[in-house]
Amino acid sequence: MNAAAGLSFLAPAKLNISLKVFGRRTDGFHHIRSIMVPVSLYDEVTLEEAGAGIRVTTDDPSVPAGSANICHRAASLFMEWAGAPEGVHIHVRKGIPSEAGLGGGSSDAAATFKGMMALTGRVPSRDTLLRMAGKAGADVPFFTWNAPALAEGFGERLTPVEWRVPFFSLIVKPPFGLSTREGYERLRRTEGDPPGREEIPAFLGWDDVVPAVSNDFEAAWKELRPEIGAIKGELLSAGARAAGLSGSGSAVFGLFGNAEAAHRALGKLSRQDGRKLFVAHNI
Repeated sequence: MNAAAGLSFLAPAKLNISLKVFGRRTDGFHHIRSIMVPVSLYDEVTLEEAGAGIRVTTDDPSVPAGSANICHRAASLFMEWAGAPEGVHIHVRKGIPSEAGLGGGSSDAAATFKGMMALTGRVPSRDTLLRMAGKAGADVPFFTWNAPALAEGFGERLTPVEWRVPFFSLIVKPPFGLSTREGYERLRRTEGDPPGREEIPAFLGWDDVVPAVSNDFEAAWKELRPEIGAIKGELLSAGARAAGLSGSGSAVFGLFGNAEAAHRALGKLSRQDGRKLFVAHNI
């Protein structure tokens, strides 16, 4: 597609296979340690040069447009670095549910960086791009990486993870979203550094994957949102080899060895009360 018609990029979702939350940092973020894997559930981000300034639109009225959208922040950071383009229109077509812990907004911001590089021909060094991504948002560096990784710090410090286990996931988005800020508040972590560095894991088989699936935010939401535990139980009963919460929620995922098993589970789970169900594979 040429620049006049717009440049479109797919922005994948992610699953947090594991997520540990440690002490609060002096900058207000929390230290985390998380294994993240991109999956084939996508938003689509389209960019085209426009008059001066940044305009962000979306097809989902529940997602903020304009300067409140994280894509605006990403474009502004890039333009400050590159001095170009003069203006840009960014349109986000949503496929990833919001307030789900699937990283849709952060992935959109990473796609915005890709689009800005394509529009201008200006390509920052990897370190510069990761710094800009970190300023845009906590999970944005991961999506510029877009491969299985161990994320530390507030999510900006990434280490490649060897992942040899193809999987399909059944993702269940309940009919409510969850606030990341409230989730962290409910964990009541005090200021402090995380424990020492652990060995970087490798995922060579299901024996590595299944015990790794865990998320500290499940404890934060247990009393307020018992539906999360109930959905995990449904996924396991439907044949998932492991099930967990992604990010700070509210989406819950089950992992399956093949597409047939995931689609069988899809047929068993209820869509009651406005649930949304998605089958995706790791990419």
